[in-house]
Amino acid sequence: MLDHTRRHILVQAARSMNRMDLNQGTSGNVSLRVDNGFLITPSALDYDRYTAADMVELDMDGRVPVGSRKPSSEWQLHRDIYKHKKEAAAILHAHPPWCTTLACLERGIPPCHYTVAMAGGDSIACASYALFGSEELSHNALSALDNDRCACLLAHHGMVCFATDIESVLALALEVENLARIYVQALQIGEVPLLSSEEMRVVGEKFIEYKKQE
Repeated sequence: MLDHTRRHILVQAARSMNRMDLNQGTSGNVSLRVDNGFLITPSALDYDRYTAADMVELDMDGRVPVGSRKPSSEWQLHRDIYKHKKEAAAILHAHPPWCTTLACLERGIPPCHYTVAMAGGDSIACASYALFGSEELSHNALSALDNDRCACLLAHHGMVCFATDIESVLALALEVENLARIYVQALQIGEVPLLSSEEMRVVGEKFIEYKKQE
C-alpha cells in the first residue's frame, strides 16, 4: 500500500509540473527517495498517460527491475543528488522558461531578492554545461549545489532542485522560477542592485528559524 501511495504521489507531482508551467511535454522528471533507492518518472511517456505502475524504481547502482519501463534519462542526476545530499527526499528537474532563459545565458540568479535564500545560499548558481544524462552533468550540478544549496540552474538546459518532500520541492521549483522571471525582467530596465552577503546571511538564519516553527 505504501509503495502504491508513493507512486501515485509521483504521478500527481509530474502532472502538477506542467499545470504550474514548470515544464512542457515530457522533458522534465521528478523522483522520490525510497528504501535502498528511489522512484522516478519514466522516459518519453506523456504525463497524462502515467499510472502508478509506470513509475520506475531504481537502486543506488541504477539497476531496474525486469519488466519496468525505462527510467528518465536523467536518473543518474537524481541518483547522485540522493547519494550526496542525505536530506534530499524528493528531486525535481525541469525546463521552466525563465530559469531556462538564464541557463541559456549561463547565468545564475544573484541576491536580487531576499527569497533567493530559500534555495539555501546567497545566490542560485548555474552549473557548467554537460550532455543530458551524463556523469559530467551530475558532477557539475553537485558543484553548483555546494554550500548547502538545494537548487541550481543547468547551463543550456534547465534547473534542478531537491527538498524533504514532494510538496516542498514543487513549491521550491516554483519560487526559483519566479525569481528567475523577476531577475530577467529587472535586467530589462538596467543594472540590478544586489543584497550583500551579510544581508543574505541574516535572511538565511531567519528562514532556518521559520522552518523550525513549521
